[in-house]
Amino acid sequence: MLSLDPLGPEWDCPLGSKDLEEEEGPWGGGSGLPPPGCFPGSWHQDVGLDCKGSLEGAEARAWTVYYYGLLQSCLQQAGLPETQDRSQVPRTGCPGAEVTLCVLGSPSTFLSVLLEGGVQSPGNMLLCLSPTWLTKVPALGQPGEAVLLVSKAVSFHPGGLTFLDDFVPPRRATYFLAGLGLGPGRGREAAELARDLTCPTGASAELARLLEDRLLTRRLLAQHGGVAVPATLAFTYKPPALLRGGEAGPGLRLVELSGKEDQQTLVKEEVGAFLHSGALADALQVAVKLSGWRWRGRQALRVYPRVELSTVVDTVLALLEKLEEEESVLVEAVCPPARLPFPGSPPPGPELAVRICAVVCRTQGDRPLLSKTLEAALARCGLGETGQVAVVRRRVKAAAEAALAAVLALEAGLSAEQRGGRRARTDFLGVDFALTVEGRVLTPVALELNSGLCLEACGALEGLWAAQRPRSAAEDAAAAPLVETMLRRSAHCLVEGKQLLLIGAGGVSKKFVWEAARDYGLKLHLVESDPNHFASQLVHTFIHFDVTEHRRDEENARLLAELVRARGLQLDGCFSYWDDCLVLTALLCQELGLPCSPPAAMRLAKQKSCTQLHLLRCQGPPWPAPSLHAVPCCPLESEADVEKAVHQVPLPGVMKLEFGAGAVGVRLVEDAPQCHEHFSQIARDLQGEADHPGIGLGWGNAMLLMEFIEGTEHDVDLVLFGGRLLAAFVSDNGPTRLPGFTETAACMPTGLAPEQEAQLVQAAFRCCLGCGLLDGVFNVELKLTGAGPKLIEINPRMGGFYLRDWILELYGVDLLLAAAMVACGLRPALPTHPRARGHLVGVMCLVSQHLQVLSSTASRETLQALHDQGLLRLNWLEEVLVPGEYEEPYCSVACAGSSPAEARLRLLGLCQGLGIDGPHYPVAHFLSHFK
Repeated sequence: MLSLDPLGPEWDCPLGSKDLEEEEGPWGGGSGLPPPGCFPGSWHQDVGLDCKGSLEGAEARAWTVYYYGLLQSCLQQAGLPETQDRSQVPRTGCPGAEVTLCVLGSPSTFLSVLLEGGVQSPGNMLLCLSPTWLTKVPALGQPGEAVLLVSKAVSFHPGGLTFLDDFVPPRRATYFLAGLGLGPGRGREAAELARDLTCPTGASAELARLLEDRLLTRRLLAQHGGVAVPATLAFTYKPPALLRGGEAGPGLRLVELSGKEDQQTLVKEEVGAFLHSGALADALQVAVKLSGWRWRGRQALRVYPRVELSTVVDTVLALLEKLEEEESVLVEAVCPPARLPFPGSPPPGPELAVRICAVVCRTQGDRPLLSKTLEAALARCGLGETGQVAVVRRRVKAAAEAALAAVLALEAGLSAEQRGGRRARTDFLGVDFALTVEGRVLTPVALELNSGLCLEACGALEGLWAAQRPRSAAEDAAAAPLVETMLRRSAHCLVEGKQLLLIGAGGVSKKFVWEAARDYGLKLHLVESDPNHFASQLVHTFIHFDVTEHRRDEENARLLAELVRARGLQLDGCFSYWDDCLVLTALLCQELGLPCSPPAAMRLAKQKSCTQLHLLRCQGPPWPAPSLHAVPCCPLESEADVEKAVHQVPLPGVMKLEFGAGAVGVRLVEDAPQCHEHFSQIARDLQGEADHPGIGLGWGNAMLLMEFIEGTEHDVDLVLFGGRLLAAFVSDNGPTRLPGFTETAACMPTGLAPEQEAQLVQAAFRCCLGCGLLDGVFNVELKLTGAGPKLIEINPRMGGFYLRDWILELYGVDLLLAAAMVACGLRPALPTHPRARGHLVGVMCLVSQHLQVLSSTASRETLQALHDQGLLRLNWLEEVLVPGEYEEPYCSVACAGSSPAEARLRLLGLCQGLGIDGPHYPVAHFLSHFK
């Protein structure tokens, strides 16, 4: 948000007792009745605002009615329908098993978050207008913590639809965000509700008290964030522990007072030195204000010419009398205004201060992200030159993100008690900047940190108060990252403590599983064939069991079910991400009565020829029929089958293992002799699991011949729950090195037009439904041809190689977490429209092509160091450098960029420098699809 404030006498706010003692209202800690007057417009007044079982006094009831009217006014001004009262028919829901994002506070402050939540997670974003609509109950097995239950709320849905709902039984909050305060009134009640909850909270009174202390935050930003702040002289009385000792920081001077009286001499000396110091630079004015929790949101300040020493001193002395412990009086530079060419103003234009309000949000991996663009607002002020705007935006982004990073670092060192609870975090921050000139460069100077004010302002200015319109990917709402963070933390809350049986540990490419499980609080019980697997030491229970002989899967499922019961494991779910174990997992889930797609569906998807032939016969539902995407093929178990197949399937064709993985043994065949030759070679070289572990030879080495289709290759990773598509992520693959089909390069997000992307997603979804895959995370490989999407194969598990890592990095969505939630029967907490935060382009390194460079210029140590420095994104896929005829990629090396072109150029330069690019492995050719 950008605003223009006039400098001069209008800023002069008289400091009377009324200015210093007046309370702000119920959410800021005040008390009393709501302001009189009415909101423009009309709506139904006879709505059920009382919560059954709760008593609300007349004053509290008046505030509830006031905020309901404020909500209706906000909706009406935004062109949205009135809230419908359906509280007479309570919602039943699935308590404890559903996402519940609860906001307690002023509708105008949180409207942008509420509307965005209605889009991202329909029906799960709830606004409570009264603390009596919420209840805290002690959490079983978690001493000192409480569960927050929602009995009544306004629920938000797509299109701005809202409903006043009662919940019987109450919904258990999975995320709580509240307007906070320490004084009497609703702010204090909200603070008490937010303290020591089992669910994540996006703020707490304890954290807000720290972050809204201007002196503390300025020192934090100047010392640890490297963020410019106004030159400040502070007189502190019994400062908090965080302000004691150490350097104050650039441009900051802290004077600790032993008392509030008889300080005239000290104040005069310090103020005089400050006003004549070089720290004030070109500032002609100074502001005097109070700092501390009690003064947040107040306009108790005066602006004086820098030369008026006696007036400044008198004002400081007057304010010292008002101080309580841990509060301060600040004398600060008023930043010289940036003189912009304002359209329509006569030269040289009025003297105006340009204020920029930025909302910055904690995202995946606790990384800050600026969630509002500035270009349109700056253009309105006449700053339209592209280079200048880019510089301002870059500096505001860096400063805002550095501010939140400094806050997160501070919080990391606080105890749970100091934060207001084990799960209390600052998830978003408003940073109020003044745009000034330093060294002939437009520079943002951080004035203060806040939460609701900047969020409300950004929500208003980005059009949420105007008629709603469809938002493109480039028009992210300021609230969007915050809602995504709410959903992500809700997912962590829902799975914490869940007990999952995992079938098959996988190899080096799945090492992320164990760290992620620890971070999510999952309790894993592992079934694995290798008794010495490293993961056996990283799980709660290890069951050594041979799962490689898949012809005995039904018998093994019964045996495993007996083992689970004998050990007394109380499982919430069972899943696998390992190709070999998917059918066994479905059978075991059936034995144990746990959620999973049917074994028959898993078998269909696992056997490639069965998948295609079944879909070719599938005329619907779903509609359009998935037969549109299937490709003719023939199963091959003998030489006679090969002879028959070459007359049925048009050549050239593709031969592959029925149950194979990693493109091992896949080959382009152009005529009948090549078909016979490749069939014989595979029959000779890959007979059983020992010949190439982990690619499905435990199922046998049967093959199939399918028609070769021209087109670009793509992966679609889907999350399905109850037959509903919750999320889809499309990536592009580069051309393979024929006649083999080992992957060479990839790009995410897709560079396809939105219509083509939608075609691929719908094709993948229909193919899964056609096979009976209704619940899980699935990877579908397709080609986009002139006749539309064509299916290569379905992998009924989350995508392999780098896909989980890339999707987590770009979209903040963890497919492993989604798979775990589905396995527990929980609907994954995912944003409805995930938006990529950049682009990744990568190439595969192969031992057969890169053995020399992987042992020298691109050694394991070198690649890992570049990854740690953020210069590339590295995914290890194999552990040892062993060349072989049937190989899988050794590692994936990728570069990030704000555009595909930027990422591609970075990657190409890196590959040329490391020696990965070469005549026999032309990286530029493999990346050519991504232009």
